[in-house]
Amino acid sequence: MPHNHEHGGHDHGHDHTPPSNNAAFAIGVTLNLAFVVAEVVYGLAANSLALLSDAGHNLSDVFGLLIAWGAIHIGKSLPTKRRTYGLRRSSILAALTNAIVLLVVVGGITWEAIGRFFHPEVVAGSTVMWVAAAGVVINTATALLFMAGRDKDLNIKGAFMHMAGDAAVSVGVILIGFAIRATGWHWLDPAVSILIGIVIVWGTWSLLRESVNLAMDAVPAGIDPHAVEAYLAGLAGVQAVHDLHIWGMSTTEVALTAHLVMPQPPTDDKFLHEVSHELHEHFEIGHATIQIEHGDVECHLAPAHVV
Repeated sequence: MPHNHEHGGHDHGHDHTPPSNNAAFAIGVTLNLAFVVAEVVYGLAANSLALLSDAGHNLSDVFGLLIAWGAIHIGKSLPTKRRTYGLRRSSILAALTNAIVLLVVVGGITWEAIGRFFHPEVVAGSTVMWVAAAGVVINTATALLFMAGRDKDLNIKGAFMHMAGDAAVSVGVILIGFAIRATGWHWLDPAVSILIGIVIVWGTWSLLRESVNLAMDAVPAGIDPHAVEAYLAGLAGVQAVHDLHIWGMSTTEVALTAHLVMPQPPTDDKFLHEVSHELHEHFEIGHATIQIEHGDVECHLAPAHVV
């Protein structure tokens, strides 16, 4: 059954990445890569699994920053006939990849830590403390670089969460280095490694859940689909709303399609432009496509269970 398609205003030309993010990513990658090298060198010298495991975690963060940075730029690519949305979805895949990599790193840390419980090794507590203290400074500084953009982009949020979490973990490592010096309990080193893993999982879970939801075309977090439907249904002349879909084109852009039943449809495009503007202003939905139907023939997509 043919339908007339009416398209609202499309919001393709906006740059959703704050100008300072390029510098933030460059500084963050440089600082954390240098710190990874320091942790490996001093972790081997101190025989500290806590430092080595944190180095592995920080290395995954470096890759995560690079992936997120690259995805933000790739996502700005222009649409083509084959890829009609461009490569915007790459930012969602980057966020999902970062979450998975972090969880894999946690698995490796935990496995090694369990082994050390049965075969404890001597750890140089003083070295652990000083290296971890440097980590607090570096990770806190990097987290602050991403603070401003964390509410607008899932990848920026992921970078901020990782760096802030790393700073907290480094504080814990300092305390454990002090405890090892004071007590000689070297089993504290693998114990802290497991705690680091728990902290990483806790901090990563929301990122994983949200990135999986976006990859599966779920309604992005922060958008109430019932409120959107109520807004559309309350428009003058609208008798019914069906086939409403809201999904993330990227980690920063949201798209919507909907059928509006209007027995007396508008005679010009003003109505559609106003609806698109309101959806953008109130719900941050930048790409709205509205199909208007007279309602004289039942749409086969009207039932709620039909996609």
